[in-house]
Amino acid sequence: MEDLSNPTAQNNQQNTEKPANQTLGIAALITAIITFVMAVIPCIGVIAIIPGIIAIVLAAVGLSQASRNDSPRGLLLAGMIIGVVASLLAFSQIFFTGRIISHSDRWGREIQNVVKDVRKDVLKDLEDANISIKVQNGDEEVEITTSIDRKDREQTLEELEKGNVPANDSLDKKK
Repeated sequence: MEDLSNPTAQNNQQNTEKPANQTLGIAALITAIITFVMAVIPCIGVIAIIPGIIAIVLAAVGLSQASRNDSPRGLLLAGMIIGVVASLLAFSQIFFTGRIISHSDRWGREIQNVVKDVRKDVLKDLEDANISIKVQNGDEEVEITTSIDRKDREQTLEELEKGNVPANDSLDKKK
């Protein structure tokens, strides 16, 4: 058993405890840096929560030991601060991903509404289009032109189906 009354024995005991605190500080700092690097990478950042918690625990244990021994706390504080910041970054990605997922339904509905509006506009433009049809049978030629008014087109088509040739400007019979 060691003699603690001897100043050399006390010095040896303090020297062995200080490196233990510094070892925890180095481990916490390295783990915190790895956590920070992982936390800033999209999609992988969520996984960084686990090493972030490990870095915080290592730094907390090291700080409690350092406060008992009056050891240096620089590495431990750096590991704790970087670990907390990195863990918050990693944790924020959960909310960011949740926001994207919650808005994806709304974006899908908005895209569907835009497609429906474009389809309606195209169909309306096709209905309002002027159409000209020429039919030739030997020496006879019939040309049908439609106007923008849909009722006129429907009436002209009904008369043509009945076999009547309407006498208006939209239907010209040429020989």
